[in-house]
Amino acid sequence: MEETQKFKSGYVAILGRPNVGKSTLLNSLLGTKVAIVTDKPQTTRHRIIGVKHLKDAQIVFLDTPGIHKEKFELNRYMNEIAFSVIPDADVILFLIDARAGLTEADRKILQKIGEEKRKDSKVLVLINKIDGVPKEELLPLIEEISKEFPFVSDIVPISATRGTNLDRLLDLIVSYLPEGPKYYEEHMVTDMPLEQFVAEIIREKIMLLTRDEIPHATTVQVVNIQPGDKNPNMLVIDADIIVERDSQKAIIIGKGGQKLKKIGKLAREELEQLLGKRVYLRLWVKVKEDWRQRADQLRSLGYSY
Repeated sequence: MEETQKFKSGYVAILGRPNVGKSTLLNSLLGTKVAIVTDKPQTTRHRIIGVKHLKDAQIVFLDTPGIHKEKFELNRYMNEIAFSVIPDADVILFLIDARAGLTEADRKILQKIGEEKRKDSKVLVLINKIDGVPKEELLPLIEEISKEFPFVSDIVPISATRGTNLDRLLDLIVSYLPEGPKYYEEHMVTDMPLEQFVAEIIREKIMLLTRDEIPHATTVQVVNIQPGDKNPNMLVIDADIIVERDSQKAIIIGKGGQKLKKIGKLAREELEQLLGKRVYLRLWVKVKEDWRQRADQLRSLGYSY
């Protein structure tokens, strides 16, 4: 009599330096958007859970902020969030950029992963953005990683944007997961509260439309979400855009309020698409001096450990 295949489940952490493609990978694996994506470093600030439902497995992905130098209290928070998932993960995906190769910063992070992971957890190094390098450059890079870090179970070249090798990656992950229960219901793709999801979409638009220090000195706090009075299929959303200086506030608002209107328009359009509802979005810009450097401000803005 043929034995019934056991259901497998577990936690898979996604780590790496900024801009290596962690959030793009998560969205691609899930087939929907749960993490915001920009070309600017430090886009992800929180740990984001994404759930992949398969016939015989459930994979709980833990997307993390890019690990980087600590300039502000906010940076320290982000690094701590990233490293905190290592002991809990059944599988750890460490992304590097194929174009940059294995950097000194990558080596330090991998070493820390090797020291802090559980004995039974597996580490996979993913060489992302392979569409940007000649194939002949990949083999020496794979050999370099294998030689320096013998605890790495597999090295998989991928392209998160094009989907290259992602099916193979999913098969590998499932093969390493333990038998376990379904942690989340079938309809759940993330456990992110609606307020946080909305705030992240707004912040993504700010990052896309501003430059220099502005994106990093900005955060978003949703203060109210309620159904429309006359249209139950409409959401009325009030959100504060927080900056550190009056000069930054002026840049976010723009001449005649045009920048703020554009941020609101882009955020509203995407929220309507993702939520399947009409959205009436009201944005205000407020100044909280040095919020990135103050633990009390960080806590009040939702950056809690």
